[in-house]
Amino acid sequence: MTHATLTRMDDVVAALRSAGCVWAEEEAEQLRRAALDQAVRTGEVAASLLRRLVARRVAGEPLEHVVGRVRFAGMTLLVTPGVFVPRRRTEHLAELAVERARPGSVIVELCSGAAPVAAAVLAAEQEAVVHAVDSHPAAVACAERNLRDGHAHRGDLYGGLPRLLRRRVDVVVASPPYVPSDEVSLMPREARIYEERAALDGGSDGLDLHRRILAEAPRWLAPGGQVLLECAARQAGALTDLFREHGFSPEIARDEEREATAVVAPLL
Repeated sequence: MTHATLTRMDDVVAALRSAGCVWAEEEAEQLRRAALDQAVRTGEVAASLLRRLVARRVAGEPLEHVVGRVRFAGMTLLVTPGVFVPRRRTEHLAELAVERARPGSVIVELCSGAAPVAAAVLAAEQEAVVHAVDSHPAAVACAERNLRDGHAHRGDLYGGLPRLLRRRVDVVVASPPYVPSDEVSLMPREARIYEERAALDGGSDGLDLHRRILAEAPRWLAPGGQVLLECAARQAGALTDLFREHGFSPEIARDEEREATAVVAPLL
């Protein structure tokens, strides 16, 4: 069976299963819906679109990139090829940020990618003032569409923010890349090939970006401002030490079900 002959859903499921897709039935349905949506927008034949989408998925491209969207914290967010796909574990970080959002709060998501945390904050607290920053133009384009009432900026960490936000940010939140450089090659093929290495590689111990975020945070935080950073469970101890070095009082927040770890802290 070739991709050119894929017309029936049974054939689609079989092709996906042969390619190693564990949830072949669910993925087939998502691909079908994506093909129908594109057919409505472009006027192309849905069956032809479906064959092309299946071919991309069978070749190993992440499902989220193929269909152009991802489910995160009850929302459907845009995510395009090359942009880091938000992981389910980061929903824990989003919940921590939402807990701290108030009307008028200034919330900044750094290393935002498609801005999933910022979008979750806006969905829960529409009167918060939300900014997302990323250095990758495709990620910023996604963030702009996912944050209809927020602000997306292109830049290197705080360098992408308007200067008027200095000393006015209530919460800095980020899921920076935290895979140690020598472990990136061990990641799933989907991530290694289809996501930017800069969105994965956290330096020798995985905490390079965390250090920079903490070092610059005091110049941006309002009195009582907080920083929330995601990390791997094994990095939590080292990260709490970094927080203390920069004048924070950190706590480790874990979500065992989602295998998620974050360190959260107010600036003393």
